[in-house]
Amino acid sequence: MSLYQEYIKEIEERKLEGLHPKPIDSAELLSEIIAQIKDTSNVYRQDSLELFIYNTLPGTTSAASAKAAFLKEIILGQEVVAEITPDFAFELLSHMKGGPSISVLLDLALGENAEIATQAGEVLKTQVFLYDADTARLKAAYEAGNAVAKSILESYANAEFFTKLPEVPAEIKVVTYIAAEGDISTDLLSPGNQAHSRSDRELHGKCMITPAAQEEIKALQAQHPDASVMLIAEKGTMGVGSSRMSGVNNVALWTGKKASPYIPFVNIAPIVAGTNGISPIFLTTVDVTGGIGIDLKNWKKKVDENGNVVLNENGDPILEQVYSVETGTILTINTQTKKLYKGEEELIDIARSLTPQKMEFIKAGGSYAIVFGKKIQTFAAETLGIQAPTVFAPAKEVSIEGQGLTAVEKIFNKNAVGVTPGKVLHAGSDVRVKVNIVGSQDTTGLMTAQELEAMAATVISPTVDGAYQSGCHTASVWDKKAQANIPKLMKFMNDFGVITARDPKGNYHSMTDVIHKVLNDITIDEWAIIIGGDSHTRMSKGVAFGADSGTVALALATGEAAMPIPESVKVTFKGQMKEHMDFRDVVHATQQQMLKQFAGENVFQGRIIEVHIGTLLADQAFTFTDWTAEMKAKASICISQDETLIQSLEIAKSRIQVMIDKGMDNHNQVLQGLIDKANQRIEEIKSGVKPALQPDANAKYYKEVVIDLDIIEEPMIADPDVHNEDVSKRYTHDTIRELSFYGGDKKVDLGFVGSCMVHKDDLKIVSQMLKNIEAEKGEVKFNAPLVVAAPTYNIIDELKAEGDWEMLQKYSGFEFSDLLPKSEARTQYENIMYLERPGCNLCMGNQEKAEKGDTVMATSTRLFQGRVVEDRDGKKGESLLASTPVVVLSAILGRIPTMDEYKNAVAGINLTKFKPISMN
Repeated sequence: MSLYQEYIKEIEERKLEGLHPKPIDSAELLSEIIAQIKDTSNVYRQDSLELFIYNTLPGTTSAASAKAAFLKEIILGQEVVAEITPDFAFELLSHMKGGPSISVLLDLALGENAEIATQAGEVLKTQVFLYDADTARLKAAYEAGNAVAKSILESYANAEFFTKLPEVPAEIKVVTYIAAEGDISTDLLSPGNQAHSRSDRELHGKCMITPAAQEEIKALQAQHPDASVMLIAEKGTMGVGSSRMSGVNNVALWTGKKASPYIPFVNIAPIVAGTNGISPIFLTTVDVTGGIGIDLKNWKKKVDENGNVVLNENGDPILEQVYSVETGTILTINTQTKKLYKGEEELIDIARSLTPQKMEFIKAGGSYAIVFGKKIQTFAAETLGIQAPTVFAPAKEVSIEGQGLTAVEKIFNKNAVGVTPGKVLHAGSDVRVKVNIVGSQDTTGLMTAQELEAMAATVISPTVDGAYQSGCHTASVWDKKAQANIPKLMKFMNDFGVITARDPKGNYHSMTDVIHKVLNDITIDEWAIIIGGDSHTRMSKGVAFGADSGTVALALATGEAAMPIPESVKVTFKGQMKEHMDFRDVVHATQQQMLKQFAGENVFQGRIIEVHIGTLLADQAFTFTDWTAEMKAKASICISQDETLIQSLEIAKSRIQVMIDKGMDNHNQVLQGLIDKANQRIEEIKSGVKPALQPDANAKYYKEVVIDLDIIEEPMIADPDVHNEDVSKRYTHDTIRELSFYGGDKKVDLGFVGSCMVHKDDLKIVSQMLKNIEAEKGEVKFNAPLVVAAPTYNIIDELKAEGDWEMLQKYSGFEFSDLLPKSEARTQYENIMYLERPGCNLCMGNQEKAEKGDTVMATSTRLFQGRVVEDRDGKKGESLLASTPVVVLSAILGRIPTMDEYKNAVAGINLTKFKPISMN
């Protein structure tokens, strides 16, 4: 059967699911289609024309190469296709976004046919996705006296690719749609259990919210064809939990507009809003697509006559509605006054949603075009030997005389690109920065690959110190979807120059290590900036930002990112941890105490948490920085002590060496380079030339929070509060309860020790608890299943060397096998301990899941509805988050323990401890 016949068969199968033909990315398939177009008597010719014109992916896909080559033949008159004139062929090339299309346009623009060269030059003037090889050709032609090349460069220098675009409309009419009440997790917009379909945009779009919601959105569009549907988180924040480009893609697919008539299922310009605004990393993703994110502030806290916030009986602020945004409300975004209106009534100022930089993203259809456009303008001006005219909004440079720098301000100043020389920048500045480390994870990696293809990138930027492609989110089950997607992803990234968890050549053992743990190890400089395709990209060295797949792609391709310098909140500690407490309890207590100190206001949201926790090694400190994603912080920075940082770097070196020994380094010797940089950094610290990063004493913070360790008496549990009468209070990470709240009788159906929140000591705690209970009772009996997933293979190797893994094996009823990986997800559990493959496991929710309606006690980070556990009729699934000892004991007892039971179980166990610096 020909590839085309196989494709026809797939098209018929997709029709049964209500889907259109899958976009074509294969040159082999497109070559058959082109042959059928050339054959004027072919029965499939008309269908082939439609597929060629409207259903071929652009950028650097092999199909794009075949398409560009055929269009070139048409323009040169070597082929004649009645339906595709040379003018139309140029138009199609103009929508192909770089790569082979740019090569073809340059061939034509620098060719001998003057008429064709002029026309190709006019098309090139609209393009921005040019790379070194392309600009080198232009420069050489200009220097050789080519008039077309000169004309193109003059156009680039004047940024006509941007200035000649249509202006943003003065008014944008929207109709509201309340997607949910309370925080909206990106799981609602793009469920984790549908991760396998993210690169198939039309198919994945069917999982947004619910089919009923999709019909309601379509009905609103039919009623208001002149308005855009604005998706709203009522009484909550939009897009919490992760950046998830697929979530924004889905919103754009249902509510946005087509990016191009010739590129299938790529929509842009979604409009989203939330009572408490948009999650920072999600807002960055909205910017990528030229969308608008609005902080509605349509509910406010009630205050008494003295201006004090009024609380209800639960201690939560009482909210009062300022104005209604119920579904179907017609509003107007005025992009000139930067206000939101209801008719003639002004509701709120939305200037923060329409900054000069964001207005450029909206005009250009996304942030990539601006990033690449600025680089092209700079190149052209330098080549012509002229000063580039000011076209784009200047970088916002905030500098306050006499004010010191926070840690993040210091890092941004060190890594800033293209700012005024010698100028010291403070929070609020909007800058481009060099990115040191980049991470791509496996359920968003295919989208990152697509983004790289779309922006015509073929090799990693040489300025990136290190980049890693993980396999952790699909580690649990090697099913048909994983077998189809993961090898393809690993080959693409390996070819691109990224260190990959799986070797496309099969020379080294596949690694399913949790990406955040690997990034934490390969970050060998606390002055680094890290970008990763997951919200939990929060390192305990450097400052790390979780990002969408597109921003990850941009960082890989350019070695840069653009963002404002965020404000910081300083977190310090006083007092002393109780002997029976675990550091995870301190993490949860930080959130609880912060909310109490500020009358329910989350001062962490959208800001950097600068946590002074430098007596903990990087592994343990990561537990805090990792959780800051759930605190809705933009990022976090761990302020470490010299000796502690040196120890952390030595551990990182040893783990990078393990990766090298496995054969994971590439021809650029990226991993060896990281070890060399770590050695250099250690020497700088030891010699006193450059001590560990510290903020200035006179730095300015948005708020300062002091956490009192003395008042943490009991294990702290993050509860989804699934039965709260106020729907907006459910499934947030703000309900932190003490162990005694549950009275020792709340049934637990499943325990889970795993995810990026645990480190080696957590697995040692499991082993030590089993030893204690065995010594006391003669055996260990589980009254609920306990799933244990180490974050990395390194940790398992270290546990084996230290004797702990043997104890875990003794009491496991199941142990993973790399030789025989699971091919089906587990849906039911026995009352045994499962030793699962390193990776995300239950926390991701895309493969393994608890049984529907279960009450799960977990060490993970996710308690969103349907993530770890789904509901069943008559019983809501709930995921409570706690420390490792609480989880283990809950599984053994089959219920949440009492305080006495907990204290007895952890007696003599070396829990993860922390001492504030002042106590050393």
